[in-house]
Formats: sequence, structure tokens, C-alpha cells
Amino acid sequence: MIKGLKPLLRGSTYTGVLFAVVGAVAALPVAMVALGVTLGLSGRPDSVWVALPLWAVLLGLCGLPRLVRRVLAAGARRTLGVAVPAPVKGAAAAEWWRTPAFVVAHVALGWTVLIGGSTLLVTAVALPGRWAEGTARVSLLGWATDVTGVWAWIVGVLALVLAVALFVAVSGALRWLAPRLLGPSPAERLAMAAERERLLAERNRLAHELHDSIGHTLTAATIQAAVAGEVLADDPVAARAAMRSIEESTRAALEDLDYVLGALREEESGTAPTRTLTDLPELIDRLRHAGAVVAPRTTGDLAQVQGTLSRAAYRIVQEGLTNALRHGSGGTIELRVAAGADELELSVVNGVADGAGAGGFPTSGHGLPGLAERVRLLHGEFEAGPYGEGQWRLAVRLPMRWSA
Repeated sequence: MIKGLKPLLRGSTYTGVLFAVVGAVAALPVAMVALGVTLGLSGRPDSVWVALPLWAVLLGLCGLPRLVRRVLAAGARRTLGVAVPAPVKGAAAAEWWRTPAFVVAHVALGWTVLIGGSTLLVTAVALPGRWAEGTARVSLLGWATDVTGVWAWIVGVLALVLAVALFVAVSGALRWLAPRLLGPSPAERLAMAAERERLLAERNRLAHELHDSIGHTLTAATIQAAVAGEVLADDPVAARAAMRSIEESTRAALEDLDYVLGALREEESGTAPTRTLTDLPELIDRLRHAGAVVAPRTTGDLAQVQGTLSRAAYRIVQEGLTNALRHGSGGTIELRVAAGADELELSVVNGVADGAGAGGFPTSGHGLPGLAERVRLLHGEFEAGPYGEGQWRLAVRLPMRWSA
């Protein structure tokens, strides 16, 4: 029982009472409008109670604008200390009644505090003083009685206890209602989950992009730097070409890095670098500057492969060639790209050196799993493993319907 009451007693009672009173005071103009309309229609002063239903309806209408919910949610977070997230943009407003219901309850609790709490506090303070002058008379809603002697003090203390209990109950009621009526509805929770899923998918995609780009650049730059160091004295022209290739590849990698870091920080990071299958000649040239022997063979019109499919295919080929540089035997790397009417085929075949994977290029182990995940998201087929005698083959088939 006590454990169940802890959430209602959490936070400060006086801030909850303040939140209730502010709601009651803010509703005064609406009360005056409801009273004026009722008196104008009936012309009878005793129609004050009849104005209450109209007042509740007008208060509910005031709770319909989205801004009201945002203001109430912010106020609940600050004064009640409850976790009420801001409304989700674009979520379906299927439960439009929730905020109006909270507005009505908020104002009702506020006036309960103002009328009931003030009456009990005045009673607690005034009774002992009136008893000192003689008999104290207590009246409420037509009922009256005289309080004398020590009973005046007992009733005064009881009124004070009831006032404190009322304040605690109102604060607890608001803390219970706020997250249920101002918090996210089931439709909004679905929208929030979808947004989180979208963000996770985007960050996963950025991680793949960063792994592919930076991993390829570091591998190629390492090999090119080694080549430049070996031929610097004997062939300065080749050394300068290797250094230029390092500069070009690292500049491209820095663009990718700036974009990814900006996206992760939710900053405006400019336009994402878009590298597609039409950029393969530049990629192959950089590999050749690194000393790799690449034998490309393309069939079909690569320009017809566009959008997501072309960008993903470029990264797949880049990762495949990078792995061939890291773990290959140094022989010819066979690259095949075939764009058909229904599917796109990618293939990288290279010789495998003895002890492949340990030749100075430590890996995270995320390359092939990342490629497999990328292909799976595009509903394609992925295959990687030994091929023939002493060779390794990466083969991917992607449906052309993603070319958009």
C-alpha cells in the first residue's frame, strides 16, 4: 500500500499546489464567459451552477490546440517533476480528448485547492482565536454548530491536517494524471519507436559508410606510402604519383568523415558525398597507384543503375577491393560488374597469400558482416569464401528494383 503511494508523493507538494492554483486562475476568463452566456440566456442569478457544464465544455475546447498540450507538458515537467515528453510531430491525433480531459481535471483540482484548502486553513487559524473570545460557531452549506472549549482546538488541528492532506492529494492526483493524459498516446509511441528505428538505421548506415571509406583509404594510403618510400630515390616521378594518390584518397575520406560526424552530432553537415558505380574508374586508378593490378570487366550500362543501389554497389566493390589489397597475394584482382535488366552482379576474385589477414593490416572483423547486412537490406544474395585453388571470391547479386 505505502509502496504504491510513493509515486504520488514524489516531488514537492507545494509546487503541485502552485501548478493547480495557476490552472484555476488561468481558467477565470473562461468562467466569466460561461457565466455571462448563462446569465444572458436565462436572466436568473441562480443559474450560476448551470454555467458549470458550459464552463467545462469551453475548457475542453481550450485544450484542443497542440500548443496548450506543449505548455502543460512543460509545466508538468518543471513543477510536478514527472516525465512528460513533448508531443511527437506528425503523430496521429486519434486520442484528441486526452488534453481537454486534463485541462478540465487541472482546473477542477485547482479550484478544489482554492476553495477547500483556503476554507480549511481559515478554520484552523480562526477557531482557536474565536474560542478565546467565547463560543465559536462553525457553519457549512446550511449546517451550523457551536464549538466550545477544547473542541475548538481539536477542530482547528483537524482542519489543518485535512488541508495538508488535501494539498498532498491534489498534487498526487496531478502527478498521476499528467503522464497518462499529457504523455504520448499509443499512436505517438508507435511514431516515436519508428523515429528511433529510423535514426538507428541511419546511424548503422553511416557506420558502414565510414568503415568502407576510411578502411579503404587507410589500406591504400599505407601501401602507397610504402611504394613511395621504396622508389623515392630511384624513381621520384613514381613516388610523387603515389603521394598525389594518397592526397586524393585522403581528401575524399575526409569529406566522408566530416559528413558522418556532422550527421552523428545532428548538425548541418552539407550534402552527403555520393559515390556511385560511375566513380569506379577513379577508385581503380587509386588502387593502381598503390601497386595493385586490377582487371575490371563491366557489362551493361552502369549509368542506368542509380540511387540507393548504385551507391551501395560502389561501397560493396570498394570493400571487396580493399580486402583484396589487405589479404591478397599481390596478383591480379579480377573485378566484374554486370548490370542486367533485372539484377546487378558484382564479383571480386583475388589470390590469397599464405597467412592472409596477418600481414600488417589488423581488421575489426566488421567488413564482411557489414557487407552481408547491406546486401540483406537490399534483398540481394551475398557469397564470400574460397574460390578455386588459392583464390578468394566475393559475389553479390542485387535486384534492380532498388535503382531509383
